[in-house]
Amino acid sequence: MREDAVTLFLAGDVMLGRGVDQILPHPGDPALREDHVRDARDYVALAEAANGSVPRPVDHSWPWGEALPVLERAAPDVRVVNLETAVTGDGDFAPGKGVHYRMHPANLPCLAAVRPDVCVLANNHVLDFGPRGLEETLASLAAAGLRTAGAGRDAAAAWRPATVPLRPDGRVLVFSFGMPSSGIPHSWAATARRSGVALVAAPTAAAAADFADRLRQVARPGDLVVASVHWGPNWGYAVPRNEVRFAHALVDAGADVVHGHSSHHPRPPEVYRGRLVLYGCGDLVDDYEGISGYERYRDDLRLLYLVSVEPGDGRLTGLRMVPFQARRMRLEHASAQDTAWLRAVLDRHARALGTRVEHGDDGTLTVRPLRADAPL
Repeated sequence: MREDAVTLFLAGDVMLGRGVDQILPHPGDPALREDHVRDARDYVALAEAANGSVPRPVDHSWPWGEALPVLERAAPDVRVVNLETAVTGDGDFAPGKGVHYRMHPANLPCLAAVRPDVCVLANNHVLDFGPRGLEETLASLAAAGLRTAGAGRDAAAAWRPATVPLRPDGRVLVFSFGMPSSGIPHSWAATARRSGVALVAAPTAAAAADFADRLRQVARPGDLVVASVHWGPNWGYAVPRNEVRFAHALVDAGADVVHGHSSHHPRPPEVYRGRLVLYGCGDLVDDYEGISGYERYRDDLRLLYLVSVEPGDGRLTGLRMVPFQARRMRLEHASAQDTAWLRAVLDRHARALGTRVEHGDDGTLTVRPLRADAPL
């Protein structure tokens, strides 16, 4: 990575509710309304059955584990996480949903431990406890000094990008929006008179044109632009053509990085016109350890994305994907064998996108265009 590059830390789904909330110093009400699990502490028990006992309460830094020293060494300029959890003790269970996530506001130091500059909120869990839960979530994050994008008290607020200053006079703009394909109910869309999320009905040319219009209204020369999109199913590596076309249209409109999430495991990355497209970052922190049914996707393997871009231009100059494994509800470095497996899977699917995934330095993964003359 170039020394003068701007480095972004991008995280996939950060789900600090349910079982994770229960091991932190201030666990909230563990009651759930799922078909098979009615107590969030059962998810802790599943993790313990798989990999050993989890101390309780843990320190607020526990879920991040060995990822924190990696971030300290990398010293990214901007940190963006998809916070897929309501931060509230208020509100009612959203009807018609099978899974609800919330963390107690007193456990926010767990989120603060990773020092996010922006929490993107346009996802299918931020309104799990209704408008009152969203109101407390927004208030709690604001009180903690954390920027948000993708949800708000009305449509204007939900669509407003988060702005992160860069020295000496640059900016990173983070737009956040989601799609029903990720499970966001249409009724969660923010309007002029209703709080909610920034919702795009589908990955269409019209939606990309709308993004371009929004970007033109706020962008200044030299801004670095992140389009953070919650879309697609939880499982599967294939990227539909309409998602590829939409991601390309976002880049053509001025996005320097497309930060996709919703899948519970990493999906193949792409380098398009020298810009990075992450179709699905996978989960980073959650309570899925020990849950059976999708073992072939190895969702216990997680990636921390360190994206290096040229300042004032946004062109990708380097990418480090650092592999971790979830064990005892914390992140540990993945083994060389697991890293090789993950590289092979992502590389196989990325080649259809004109990109290859390679072993990088220090046990990390990186990307390269298949064509030797294509820009990195």
